[in-house]
Amino acid sequence: MSDVSKPEPTPHSGLASRPIDAGVRIGHVHLKVADLDRALAFYCGVLGFELTQCYGSQAAFISAGGYHHHIGLNTWESKGGPPPPRGTTGLFHLAVLYPTRAALADALKRLIAARVALDGASDHGVSEALYLRDPDGNGVELYWDRAEKDWPRTPEGHLAMDTRHLDLEDLLHAAA
Repeated sequence: MSDVSKPEPTPHSGLASRPIDAGVRIGHVHLKVADLDRALAFYCGVLGFELTQCYGSQAAFISAGGYHHHIGLNTWESKGGPPPPRGTTGLFHLAVLYPTRAALADALKRLIAARVALDGASDHGVSEALYLRDPDGNGVELYWDRAEKDWPRTPEGHLAMDTRHLDLEDLLHAAA
């Protein structure tokens, strides 16, 4: 009889035994919106995304840098509808990755000019992030990542992300 006992299952024991390919990226997100024109005014007019295609009056596709679309906006199931109530499942937020701190600072300037309120602003050590809501109540995170060599680590080398206050004045100074 063996003295080795079988390991106890963990809540996450059903996770994949082999990680996904490191080159995989999230390609795009589709948002259900109540008013397509209002959503376009926010995502294109305030944040600066470019309209790449409309699908009649019910959907639009927007992007940064000429990609076919990073965000799809549609009213197929939601025209005139209210945001989902708190306490229900669904999208927590979509995250828009900016290439530099200066680009994130420009996004902050756009939000200030459009009088869009922030829900929060955090320095996570690995990134700096702005949190807000779009006109339909969807959570939006605008962020930039620090270089991986600058990420905080524990003495054992594990990632040590945190949530600290982000100095918005200092961020604005980074605007190009």
